[in-house]
Amino acid sequence: MNVFAISDLHLSLSVKEKSMEVFSQNWKDYQEKIKDNWQSVVSKNDLVLIAGDICWAMLLKDALIDLEWLHDLNGKKVIIKGNHDYWWPSLSKLSQALPSSISALHNNSLSFDDIAIAGTRLWDCPDYNFNEFINFTFNPKENHSLEKDIQKELSDNIFQRELIRLKLSLDQMDKTKKHKIVMTHYPPIGADLKDSQVSKILENHKIDIAVFGHLHNVKKNVELFGEKNNIKYILTSSDYLDFEPIKIL
Repeated sequence: MNVFAISDLHLSLSVKEKSMEVFSQNWKDYQEKIKDNWQSVVSKNDLVLIAGDICWAMLLKDALIDLEWLHDLNGKKVIIKGNHDYWWPSLSKLSQALPSSISALHNNSLSFDDIAIAGTRLWDCPDYNFNEFINFTFNPKENHSLEKDIQKELSDNIFQRELIRLKLSLDQMDKTKKHKIVMTHYPPIGADLKDSQVSKILENHKIDIAVFGHLHNVKKNVELFGEKNNIKYILTSSDYLDFEPIKIL
């Protein structure tokens, strides 16, 4: 069994007016690219990790249109929630509705053969940002309004709750497995690989690979992430990977 990863599919089969094609030429025919590339590299016995932002649906009944499309692709799939997956319900409700080839990671852990998988969504982290690596289609402006201060406080609270969820998931991981992988939607570490709150947690649990997404319009020919203290940090945003799942094991 090979293991692949790709995130931020942003499927819009259920909400066609939200196609990512409106953002740039790079996203033209992206759903067809994902399908063609996926089927060319992933076999029926392989595993694909999808680290969030799966589709634009607002309700589970609509998201199932996109999830059935995923189900028809080769391999088993593991999904986690991204910041745009508004349709995501409780794990029990989701597990009952998911097509048979898709498993959800949400305050739990999963095992496949000699692989153990844990993870959570995470959130914006005060330890780092990625502005210098992104081609913005707008100029981000500093806004020192009260609203920004409130949003920062909310973000910090969400991040701390996500750390708790990460630890809960890691505590359930089968430590006897040969390969231990963590999936997060937001990056768990900065591009320069300096220690972060999350990286220290992953090191304490002897994680081998961390896959994540969330970042789009990353500048070309920029070296991002890599290996730190025996953990490989791999960015898997679909547009960063030219819409082709990357083999991680």
